[in-house]
Amino acid sequence: MKNHNFIALGRAVLETEAKAIHDLIERLDQAFHQACELMLACEGRIVVIGMGKSGHIGGKIAATLASTGSPAFFVHPGEASHGDMGMITSKDVVLALSNSGETAEILTILPLIKRLHTPLISLTGNPASELSTTADVNLDISVASEACPLDLAPTSSTTATLAMGDALAIALLEARGFTAEDFARSHPGGSLGRKLLLHVEQIMHTGDSIPYIGENALLGDALLEMTRKSMGMTAVVDEKMRIVGIFTDGDLRRTLDLGLDIHNTPIRDVMTANSKVVRQEILAAEALQVMDSYKINALLVEDENHQLIGALNMHDLLRAGVV
Repeated sequence: MKNHNFIALGRAVLETEAKAIHDLIERLDQAFHQACELMLACEGRIVVIGMGKSGHIGGKIAATLASTGSPAFFVHPGEASHGDMGMITSKDVVLALSNSGETAEILTILPLIKRLHTPLISLTGNPASELSTTADVNLDISVASEACPLDLAPTSSTTATLAMGDALAIALLEARGFTAEDFARSHPGGSLGRKLLLHVEQIMHTGDSIPYIGENALLGDALLEMTRKSMGMTAVVDEKMRIVGIFTDGDLRRTLDLGLDIHNTPIRDVMTANSKVVRQEILAAEALQVMDSYKINALLVEDENHQLIGALNMHDLLRAGVV
């Protein structure tokens, strides 16, 4: 078998594609600004079209736009000729991808797009092509060569197209003032969504599942409550359910080291007073920050009257996917 230098071949591909993206930087001009203005002013949806590999890249660009505050979807230009043109309206903006700028399926629907007076932005590698000259704005994504040694397989050109799509999406994100919380709303099932949308009240233990004892209870009572509720701690409250302290597994270990009698030792003598507490309306991620900052594994939740209304620990945050 021939001994191929796969590492050298792989590096050559990455270098070629990196150069293709780098070359786009100097080529970014007023046309990019105009394209962003058209997309920002769009009252409908940004409709991305493309055939073949450009179609695959177009699908990703549409998804990135949609998840960063610019409503968008992908339409296959071949299907557009057979009914899907009905998805495109005069309030939309069309983003057409074609390295050659002469893709037959796209050229076929150009008259229909123009008849709708729908703004058309093209991403092509040939500024003199029919698509480029027909578009309201053309973004030049031409590359010196494909990374394919035959200079045939779409590689550098698709990478450049994808990078330009990202540049458009992020520029629009900044212009819209799109926030991390906005992004989380688009990704409620992901880890970021859970971190930015989940509140303490949604994961805390409430009612009978909250471990707590009165401030006049004994150490033995605390151990029984900790065993029953299995949270590794118990709150200590006064007669009005106001939090006066907490007793944790760590406190128990320190107490046992002192050799104290669990049946006669008042809990107030061994509890941690002035324990860290949070409110139910804060984000679960903020509760995690409190735990990390103070090196603790559990938190008590209080209301505006400092009364105990909930409890949570690190296991609750793990189960919720916040950690």
